[in-house]
Amino acid sequence: MSSTEKKPAANFNSRFGYIMVAAGAAIGLGNIWKFPYLAYGGGGGAFIVVYIILCIVLGHPVVEMESAIGRYAKTNGIDAFGVVNKKWKFAGFINIVCTFLIDMYYIIVSGYVLKYAVAYLTGGNFGGDREAYYMNFISDPVQPLIYSGILMIIIVLLLSKGITELVEKVTKVIMPLLFVLLLICGFWALFAFDGAIDGLKFYLIPDFSKFTWKTFADACMQVMFSVGIGWSIFVTLGASMSDSSNIRKDSMMVTICDTAVALTAGFVIIPSVVGAGSEMAAGPSLVFLAMTEIFSQLPGGNILGVFFFTALIFAVLSTYFTILEIPVKCIEEKCHINHRKATWITAILIFIGGIFCSLSQGTGLLSGVKLPWWAYGSGVVYYNIYDWVDCFSGYVLLPLGCLLTAFYCCKVWGYKEYEKELTKNGRDGKLSMYDKVVMTVAVPVLTLIVILNCFGFIK
Repeated sequence: MSSTEKKPAANFNSRFGYIMVAAGAAIGLGNIWKFPYLAYGGGGGAFIVVYIILCIVLGHPVVEMESAIGRYAKTNGIDAFGVVNKKWKFAGFINIVCTFLIDMYYIIVSGYVLKYAVAYLTGGNFGGDREAYYMNFISDPVQPLIYSGILMIIIVLLLSKGITELVEKVTKVIMPLLFVLLLICGFWALFAFDGAIDGLKFYLIPDFSKFTWKTFADACMQVMFSVGIGWSIFVTLGASMSDSSNIRKDSMMVTICDTAVALTAGFVIIPSVVGAGSEMAAGPSLVFLAMTEIFSQLPGGNILGVFFFTALIFAVLSTYFTILEIPVKCIEEKCHINHRKATWITAILIFIGGIFCSLSQGTGLLSGVKLPWWAYGSGVVYYNIYDWVDCFSGYVLLPLGCLLTAFYCCKVWGYKEYEKELTKNGRDGKLSMYDKVVMTVAVPVLTLIVILNCFGFIK
């Protein structure tokens, strides 16, 4: 082991607090606007079955590995990989770059959520053309940044004392509320539309005829993004776990909570879209166009819109607390400054990057700036700044982070030493042959499938 010094970290005040913060970090907008769309196009129940299996063989094992690395190292996401071998700090650096890029565009879309929540609170008037309303807003050079800036300031103020202080207390409240609000929206829509039951049947009954290798690759990617693996979330949170914590049990609870919210989001959105006879759009359009149109057709739709977008704000806050803390902790420890100052510096840097992402949306000032991306069979294609950052961080750096984490635990740290930390010298079980096969074979293969998919090798 190198001489890298382990620094003491504040521990979470309760197991429930840790699980809510960790699950909150994993549960974000991707669960709500991406999972339902993928499930809809992937054969409903067929996608759900495969997704749950992938959570077991991909999501949960990497949560365990990252958490063990973090608790053992008790330091930031970069140095954590250097405690055993200094040369492996590069793996942590890749994770941090990935998180920083995701932070840049995530805060901008989070501003969209706040805008729509305010719109519903003030009457829900989107004019005669909801698409034009949406496009005009995201193309505006100032409005999205104002709403994003408001959210960023709120997050920074709550996070300024560290993730185990006020953030833990707030998350223990908003996470259960998020789940309740989503259930209210789901049952409301289910009983309001005659065709919603058909949508629920489509969602739950497997149809493997619509499930392709491309769908499988998308499911792998969704597990990584949804569970929150590959971008140092659980390395950072693990640094604040006490030695008495059972990583195996806590990691399982985090994975279950995240999967439950993803499944609940599908329960809300798919029956609503099918029942209303609307089109299932991809990405943010599903929330800001399809769902707002559906709410306009429902009795009490404005109230439902308030519930729905409040739930999304809770999802935003719970995620952003941690994904901002990841680079904050690196800057704090690398620059030897206090946490409050590091939080503000990090937030400003991310917001500056977010400005470029925002201005590239719609017909914004930078919408004409296109960045190249190579895809097999299609040659070079061009994306705007927002989409390119999304693609590079989510489809390249994220799976690469998972791949390196698995290799680090298997080969650099080694099964024996990894097992000691994971189980606290056997107190919490042992590393089975199944665990070793998953770490050595399943995780690397599944991450490579995601990378091949983003470059067009999987159809």
